[in-house]
Amino acid sequence: MADTPPYVHVSYIEGAPEKVWGALTDPDLTARYWGHSNVSDWRPGSTWEHRRTDGSGVADVVGTVVENSAPHRLVITWAEPGSDPGPSRVTFTVEPYERIVRLTVIHEGLPPEAAEGAADGWPAVLSNLKTFLETGAPLSSEPWSMP
Repeated sequence: MADTPPYVHVSYIEGAPEKVWGALTDPDLTARYWGHSNVSDWRPGSTWEHRRTDGSGVADVVGTVVENSAPHRLVITWAEPGSDPGPSRVTFTVEPYERIVRLTVIHEGLPPEAAEGAADGWPAVLSNLKTFLETGAPLSSEPWSMP
């Protein structure tokens, strides 16, 4: 793993922790705002896949569930299928406060060539997640497609 600093993103979302948790772990929900289905049984040690929603079954990202403390903390490894470097690691922390949730995403262990993609990708996905949870629909355009 590289010495690239971790990518950290914090979002505040109107809703309950269980609602945010479901949006991170339910394959049907992730498909609606992420364009991929996150598929796993979410037990520590289990695999997970970030599968395309085009019916091909192709997983663009794979990993292992490291920790699951539903609905407050999920830690997964993150790698391209068949990649040589060790997988990076993503930690999702869901903290309730009154009627809102603070969602913190930390992506660490990124190789230098992937750091820019994470810095572009995570804000797009998490903005879409926030809009989806608060309005019931994702943004009108895929934010990760914006030049």
